[in-house]
Amino acid sequence: MDISILASGSSGNSTYVEAGGVKLLIDLGITLKDTASALQSINRQLSDIDAILCTHHHGDHSLNVASAFRRHNTTLLANGATADAIDLSNQSKTPTSWALFETGATFPLGNLKITSFSLPHDASDTVGYVIDDGTHRLGICTDLGYATAVVKHRLTDCDALILEFNHDVELLMQSSRPPATKRRIIGRNGHLSNEDAATLLPQLASPRLQIVFAAHLSQDCNTPLLATNAARAALDKAGCPNTRLIIAPPPPPPP
Repeated sequence: MDISILASGSSGNSTYVEAGGVKLLIDLGITLKDTASALQSINRQLSDIDAILCTHHHGDHSLNVASAFRRHNTTLLANGATADAIDLSNQSKTPTSWALFETGATFPLGNLKITSFSLPHDASDTVGYVIDDGTHRLGICTDLGYATAVVKHRLTDCDALILEFNHDVELLMQSSRPPATKRRIIGRNGHLSNEDAATLLPQLASPRLQIVFAAHLSQDCNTPLLATNAARAALDKAGCPNTRLIIAPPPPPPP
C-alpha cells in the first residue's frame, strides 16, 4: 500500500492511496494544478485516479471534486448528505454523478474493502475511512471534535494512521481569531488538539502500527515541532517507539 499526503491543513486537503491495483484520492480540496504537480512528484497523474472518497463537504476537502469529475470522469464516492452539500456548492451547471453509500457501511472498491464511520464535526455527515487491501489497513481520521467509541473501534489494528493534530490550545487562545471561531474549533464538533490526539493515539497503537501521519495542522495555531513532540510522546507511552511519525505537508500557498 502506497500512501502520499498531497496536502493537509485548514486551506486544503488531499491524500493519494494506491493499493490492490486501485488509485484513490481521499478528498480534493486543493486546485487541480496543485494536485497535478503533487501527483507528478510521485510519477502519477490526475487522469490515473480511479475514484475520490469524500469525507465531508467543507471546501478545504471538496473544492475541486466536481472539477475532477467533469475533466476526467472520476468516480466520486460519498454519503448522500455530503454529495448533496457538494452539489449545492458547485457553481457549474454540469451535473455530478455519485456512487453513494450509507455512513457506517463497508463496501468493495476493486480489490479493496472500504469501511466508513461517522465523525463528530460541523458538516453534513462527516466520515472517516479504513482502507483494507487484505494485507494492510489504513485509518483516515481528521476533522472531528472528539473521539467517539465508534472512532476508537474502527481505528484499532491499523498498519497506518492519518490522524488529526489540528491545533495547540494555547496558541489558538492567543491567536487573533474571533471568540466564536475559537469556541467552534475546541468544541465537540470542531477539531482535535495536539493534546486530544496524543490522548487518543495510545488507545489505537499496537505492534502492528507502522506509521502515523500527523495531519490537518493549523498553520497559525500549531507548529510541526509541537505536533511532533505530542505524537512522539504518545507513541512512546504506548510502547511503539519504532513507529514512524510523519508530519503531513501543508497545502501550497494561494496564487
